Amino acid sequence: MFNKYPVNPVRREAFSAAPLAKGYEAVCGKMLDYIHGHSDSPACIVIDGTHGAEFQRLVRQAVALMEKEGRKVNVQSTAGYLKSGEQLREQFADNITDNRAFGYVVEGAIADYFHDNARAEAAKRMDEGDAAEVQLLFGPGAHWLAGGREALVLYADVSREYQQVEHKKQLLNFGMTWNKDAVEKYKICYFVEWPILENYRKTLWPSIHYYIDMNQPAYPVIVSGEHLQRMIKDIALSPLRVKPFFAPGVWGGQYLKKLADLPKEWVNCAWGFEPIAPENSILIGCGEDRIEVPFLIVMALEYEAIMGARAVSLFGDYFPVRFDFLDTMDGDNLSCQVHPKQEYVRETFNEFMTQQESYYIMDLKNEAKVYLGMTEGTTKEQFLEAVEGAQESGVPMAFTNYVNEWDAKKGDLFLIPPGMVHCSGKDNLVLEISSTTWWFTFKIYDYLRKDLDGKPRPINVDHGFRNIDFDKSRVWVKDNLIPEPKLVDRQGDNEEYSLGQHDDLLFYVNRVHLQTVWHANTNGEFVMYNLVEGERVRIESCKDESVFVELNYAESYIIPSVFGAYKIVNMTDAPCKLVKAGVSPAWDVSLLEG
Repeated sequence: MFNKYPVNPVRREAFSAAPLAKGYEAVCGKMLDYIHGHSDSPACIVIDGTHGAEFQRLVRQAVALMEKEGRKVNVQSTAGYLKSGEQLREQFADNITDNRAFGYVVEGAIADYFHDNARAEAAKRMDEGDAAEVQLLFGPGAHWLAGGREALVLYADVSREYQQVEHKKQLLNFGMTWNKDAVEKYKICYFVEWPILENYRKTLWPSIHYYIDMNQPAYPVIVSGEHLQRMIKDIALSPLRVKPFFAPGVWGGQYLKKLADLPKEWVNCAWGFEPIAPENSILIGCGEDRIEVPFLIVMALEYEAIMGARAVSLFGDYFPVRFDFLDTMDGDNLSCQVHPKQEYVRETFNEFMTQQESYYIMDLKNEAKVYLGMTEGTTKEQFLEAVEGAQESGVPMAFTNYVNEWDAKKGDLFLIPPGMVHCSGKDNLVLEISSTTWWFTFKIYDYLRKDLDGKPRPINVDHGFRNIDFDKSRVWVKDNLIPEPKLVDRQGDNEEYSLGQHDDLLFYVNRVHLQTVWHANTNGEFVMYNLVEGERVRIESCKDESVFVELNYAESYIIPSVFGAYKIVNMTDAPCKLVKAGVSPAWDVSLLEG
């Protein structure tokens, strides 16, 4: 039974009262408690938060309750102090760019969204009210706009998943008055909105009195900032599983849709993210209650405990490795694509890390293929002519004349460094073990098909051809990128194999063949597991057997660096296999400097 809503319980922390409260009455009650302490003096309430949270609904209910108690309320929205949508587009033009899919990561702050006199004007309006009037300022950037004024500070938050679902409906980018389509919305989020707003959220933690989970707008969950930090500190000591995030795509298959019991109206499921640290949220349980929090918040507060000293020295609080599924079972080929070199992604996109990948064949049917590397003798000119000829004429090209075709087998690992042309063929379920960066896929050839929205998919020939390695032969690919498993440890009938690592890849991939029990130790570094074969295993602490998690088939867990000695127990009579990944021992900070 694949669990789509895994809860990470608070195990060790004891609270004098239940820290989580649910519903608008509970949220508004915190505001009423505050203004009761300011019955004869100015009371200021700041509701900051993430773009997409339902601020209006929250504010309406809060104001109604305050007015019912006879308090006048002066309400201001941060939207009234933003630069216009056209001004923002002009200001961020170099970050948004004309490219449909790619931009340049902004180096900015929340102030960049507001006009020059915004703080002074907001302060003037608040100061004009009488002493008994409640000043309520709400919207993204509200704490900054309040300019250090003494206030009750609440933060209303939603996940990236929530935002992307709303973007497909009618939510525009923060401050924008129009968007071309969902691709542009995501692009502006990636290159402008998230770098500014998520970094801003990170700086607010010392000031947040209450955090509000608004992912279910009808039933918000509120917790004090202090209690949330204590809860996160607790869960960071034990194995962590994020909330999986699924999405359909033009090449998607039917395997994940069935496995995860996804909506029947979905045409397919192409991706399953678990974990891609910036994209996923995490469910935290305290008793019978739970709250959903972006995993980036967990990383911002507890990255040292989770990652360990060596990984922190390399990546700071950026979780560097991701797992995700690519499902083409009864689907179609992925686009023929390539990822940029480290220096190129830094200079061209201002991105911290390039996209480094591997394909683990978790399941397949028929005569499934993987395509990797250029065929012997193919030149840049020949491949470019074929790609551009197909695009211009509308006649499909025989791309296997130029890209190597490989038979796939269950359990195979294909390493995909930057610069290697590649794609998964149809009828594969791929567990992708990769660097966390995932947006930088240069589609070179996409079989002339359109996306699910009926629009042509972005093709990135210019970027792609600046990064392709044409000098790596088929023999080189076979010898270097399709490794044979090597036995590295044995415990009775249980074994661990190295499946592969490469100088251009920051991660290693191993596989544990589990008959009974496997003993291991984090040794101060995080480890990731996915149960790729078998039904169910348990990972438990050797210090305290009451601290454990259970993995079903296809589920992933992060074992934090501080977990120490642990064992993996096969809970069935049938053998199991787990893919294991982490930061390569040979990886050095100089490899991130481009």
